[in-house]
Amino acid sequence: MVSPFPSLSEGRISWRPHHLCLLSPPTFPFCWLVCQCVDLYIMNCELLATCSALGYLEGDTYHKDPDCLESVKDLIRYLRHEDETRGVRQQLGAAQILQTDLLPILTQHHQDRPLFDAVIRLMVNLTQPALLCFGSVPKDPCPRHHFLQALDYLQAYKEAFASEKPFGVLSETLYELLQLGWEERQEEDNLLIERILLLVRNILHIPANLDREKSIDDGASVHDQLLWVIHLSGLDDLLLFLASSSAEQQWSLHVLEIISLMFRDQNPKLLAGVGQGHLAQERSTDVAELEVLRQREAAERKTRALQRGHRHSRFGGSYIIQGLKSIGDRDLIFHKGLHNLQNYSSDLGKQPQRVPKHRQAAQELSAQRRSALSVRLFLRDFCSEFLENCYNRLMGSVKGLLLRERAQQHDEVYYMWALAFFMAFNRAASFQPGLVSETLSVRTFHFIEQNLTTYYEMMLTDRKEATSWAHRTHLALKAYQELLAMVNEMDAAPDVAMRESSHIIKNNIFYVMEYRELFLTLFRKFDERHQPRSFLRDLVETTHLFLKMLERFCQSRGNLLVQNKQKKRKKKEKVLNQPVASDNAPCIPGGLEAVWPSLVEQLHCCVQDPELSLDSMVPFDAASEVPVEEQRAAAMVRVQDCLLAGQASQALTLLRSAREVWPEGDVFGSQDIPREEEIQLLKQILYTPLPRQPRVEEEEEEEQLQVVQVSEKEFNFLDYLKRFASSAVVRAYTLLLRTYPQNSPHTNHCVAKMLHRLAHDLNMEALLFQLSLFCLFNHLLSDPAAGAYKELVTFAKYILGKFFALAAVNPKVFVELLFWKNTAVVQEMAEGYGSLDGRSSHRPPVWSPEEEAQLQELYLTHKDVEGQDVADTIVAHLKAPRTRKQVICHLVRLGLADSVRDFQSRKRTHIVLWTEDQELELQRLFEEFQDSDDVLGHVMKNITAKRSRARIVDKLLALGLVADRRELYKKRQKKLVPSNWPKGEETLRDFCQKDLPEEDLPEEEGEEDGGNREDAEAEQAQGHSARLAESLRHNLYLEGFSAPLLWLQNCLLRVADDREEDGCSSAVPLVPLTEENEEAMENEQFQQLLIKLGVWPPASGQETFWRIPAKLSPTQLRRVAASLSQAEEEKEPLPGLEPKVLGEQGLEEAHQTEHQAQALRALLLAHRKEAGLVFLEAPESGVPGIQKKKRFQMQDEDENNNGPEA
Repeated sequence: MVSPFPSLSEGRISWRPHHLCLLSPPTFPFCWLVCQCVDLYIMNCELLATCSALGYLEGDTYHKDPDCLESVKDLIRYLRHEDETRGVRQQLGAAQILQTDLLPILTQHHQDRPLFDAVIRLMVNLTQPALLCFGSVPKDPCPRHHFLQALDYLQAYKEAFASEKPFGVLSETLYELLQLGWEERQEEDNLLIERILLLVRNILHIPANLDREKSIDDGASVHDQLLWVIHLSGLDDLLLFLASSSAEQQWSLHVLEIISLMFRDQNPKLLAGVGQGHLAQERSTDVAELEVLRQREAAERKTRALQRGHRHSRFGGSYIIQGLKSIGDRDLIFHKGLHNLQNYSSDLGKQPQRVPKHRQAAQELSAQRRSALSVRLFLRDFCSEFLENCYNRLMGSVKGLLLRERAQQHDEVYYMWALAFFMAFNRAASFQPGLVSETLSVRTFHFIEQNLTTYYEMMLTDRKEATSWAHRTHLALKAYQELLAMVNEMDAAPDVAMRESSHIIKNNIFYVMEYRELFLTLFRKFDERHQPRSFLRDLVETTHLFLKMLERFCQSRGNLLVQNKQKKRKKKEKVLNQPVASDNAPCIPGGLEAVWPSLVEQLHCCVQDPELSLDSMVPFDAASEVPVEEQRAAAMVRVQDCLLAGQASQALTLLRSAREVWPEGDVFGSQDIPREEEIQLLKQILYTPLPRQPRVEEEEEEEQLQVVQVSEKEFNFLDYLKRFASSAVVRAYTLLLRTYPQNSPHTNHCVAKMLHRLAHDLNMEALLFQLSLFCLFNHLLSDPAAGAYKELVTFAKYILGKFFALAAVNPKVFVELLFWKNTAVVQEMAEGYGSLDGRSSHRPPVWSPEEEAQLQELYLTHKDVEGQDVADTIVAHLKAPRTRKQVICHLVRLGLADSVRDFQSRKRTHIVLWTEDQELELQRLFEEFQDSDDVLGHVMKNITAKRSRARIVDKLLALGLVADRRELYKKRQKKLVPSNWPKGEETLRDFCQKDLPEEDLPEEEGEEDGGNREDAEAEQAQGHSARLAESLRHNLYLEGFSAPLLWLQNCLLRVADDREEDGCSSAVPLVPLTEENEEAMENEQFQQLLIKLGVWPPASGQETFWRIPAKLSPTQLRRVAASLSQAEEEKEPLPGLEPKVLGEQGLEEAHQTEHQAQALRALLLAHRKEAGLVFLEAPESGVPGIQKKKRFQMQDEDENNNGPEA
């Protein structure tokens, strides 16, 4: 590590390696420690020399050294480069440099502006909060020691600043800087203003040392002394000026942070009551507290006097406690006097269980105290003046900085603190809503609610910083509480306009669901490990206030409409990324006649343009997995898309680029093609219905979208109150009630009121029948000072009376004391167990012992029977009506079955065993046809007992006739296409269909009896009349359904590719997305064609779309798709129409036909390659550029993809 001090990098410590090499290995650790101490000593010498060059103090006069400024800068440099232990900072604190040197320089040499600026910079660095220096409170012992040491030095700095001279100099300097106008103020002046404010902030931020100060209420602590010094120096007036001046808005956040640190120990209500008229009230409060303590002490003294035995302690005797067992089976023997019997506990003498740190209750971060009277009077006047002149402007400026994100992270907590503090002060002092009008609006409610929700969500997710997030949540809750309290006070004001304003605000906050759900969420997410008891107290009081306002508002309105939101999860459909759909291809030539003339004009201009560049358009996708040689069809489709979009120049450029990439066959024209022929070739591409093969890419993952449905409903207060009837809410209230002696009377009233609402208003007394709460009631009733808690005592007696009344009817209520309960259990305790069975459909049915015995008997009888479903059989034989799901769940509950999944495979599954004769027949057939090309096909045709393909394959493997299922695959034969291309009536599709194998080996099929419908449809698809299907297809082409037929063909090919890739198949619906396809699906002839092709019609009342059956293999699907290709004869003129006379354009038409044939064959070539047919091309002599030799090769699914043969 490089030393932060310049002289340490010199050669003065080069002796260390020399000495280390002379030491023996056992003494090396000690020597290393000595060297470290020497290094630390040298570092101390550097700091000591630097500090000595600052100057010296003689009496009350400080004499600065000539190198004082440079020494201060060196100290700043040392602090900038210190390590993670903050050793420089600790040594400067131990040397008391700030107390003995920096403060005298600040007070006596402030006229030296460069030195003053440097000293302020050094002080700001030295007084940085320890949390900011270390990042967080360290957990390791050594870093934690450094942290606590730095904190001690900071507290010593705070005591040193509690003097009038330093703050007098700071106030005077700040006043002079603020007197400068914005045109006279330099950048150095703004930096000095900011540093002075930061120094004041750092000093106020230092926490108090409670062990050292030991201050009491009405005493002057170090923080009080600091506040009094600020008041005497006039710095408080400068802060008010900065807060009220519109020209100094850049310091708004600094001022607000300083003010929040000034009042961090103060209670706004007590501060507002400071004065002669309220001293009597404070005295009366103290007298009441002392009276409670005196009563408790007198009662304890009386109890001890009554418990004192009459005999000597040596003759106390021994007693047997009947009903309380000891370690053995005998009754417990008590060896003390009877007066000690009430204090007996089995836990006496036992070591208390240690609570781990991560389970301990959160500690209070700050405690409020009463400062000295003079300080409180000064702070009261400051608050009053701040509210009258500064609050609205400062809070508006800070809110703007927060919304524009020009503040630092978490600066909104100062805004929320100021809102809560000064609104509480205003409400307790004079209650003038106009003074806080900036923050009294619905927008402020929304801002606080958003931050509050964010804070508690972060508390749940960011576990490492959960305590910090919990503290921010508490500040936001306090701000929300004061907003509600201010609106509640406005509702009772005599001013009509003020009451109307409060009515508008209440109408808005009660209408929105998030404001009503906020308290329920906070109660459910309450965690005492991170949130202190004060948070729970404020949450209970805020909930009490909100419910009181809401109940009063509902009573005054009669009926109230509120917003209701419901979140429904919706699965996002899988989207297939594919190119332009085939439906967008031109189908009616008449529609393209209007497009072509405008394209011709553009093409003539582009053809004559010599600057037309080919580099701008790339005809292939280099990132695609498809080889460049196989992207020729897609390039032609892109050319057609450009023409359809009216982009003639792009289409021409793309055509020429494709010609350069794929020159073979002159599919995109020859290299020396004339310009007119090039234009005619583009026309042919435009008019040709190109088959657009869908390219299936990766599917997007399914996402669950939450669709929020917003509606309105009539609000019912009791229904809303029932949502608080949960164990989480009651547990939180019970936790707060445990500290009833420390709680304020208002807090105890809020707890009692909520529990009374749940018990009396909702008739759910049993919800409070819990042992921990009853123990608390017992402690309360036996409290000598119970007279001070009359409301709690009355409520405890009411709940206990209800409990014993119910116990007389339901003895099981004593057992219910051990558990927290929900509303359903509470209702059953009152009305009888099992009373809700017939009301709720979500509760499982109750099985009688007779029904369980019958269920067990039926299961044991039918569980081993083959060919039937056990659950269905039991449902059919049960006397009581039960569903299949109820039977299965109860079988699992009784332990007769391990899991529900055991019945899923049995459902509608009939296992047919092989007999010995059937096995012999299968073996004979295999030996007979094992040398044939299709062993499995011949076996399935000749076997007597029909089995599915998967069952036969499994049986052959089990018998050991084959070692691998690949041996049963159909043997592929490579067939060559004859050199002469098919002509006349025999089209390319017919020729390809001849050479295709009949079927490929499909994936494993389902069970025999579970796929009857699929097998029948597959047989229908394979054995349909080819002549009738050909006729239907021909008629549909004549009626103009060429585009829907092409769409159907693409769907079949896409499903075939999916089944090859996924290895599994399922019925796929045919969803028409265009009006033309929808019209075709409703056509009677089109539906007949679908039936002939083996497509399922929609089931009545259950399905909407036609479906491609799951039993059609990929090869069968491709054969069906190939049968939909348009024959050459259908491209001829319709019968009855006169053909066009070939005149001068005869040669041109011939060229068009030739180029069209080339384009179609190129597309069909690529189409067959993607479908699994590999074409190997070579130009044939005699017909250059048109006819080619082709070879077909079917690749097996399980073989490696080796690519096409050359």
